Amino acid sequence: MWELVAIVGVFIAIEGALYAGAPGFAKRMAAEVVKMDEADLRKGGVIALVLGFTLVWFIKG
Repeated sequence: MWELVAIVGVFIAIEGALYAGAPGFAKRMAAEVVKMDEADLRKGGVIALVLGFTLVWFIKG
């Protein structure tokens, strides 16, 4: 359970670094996401989910 909390913390830190370091880029990316088809977003989300779980599984292995 604590690993999940640590992972969420790292994610929040990375996202915060993006907004602090490149706010214009973050806004442009958000605008592009709004234009994307829901099926493409879902596919990308599933791919990211599988890659993330696989990475954590290998690291904790």
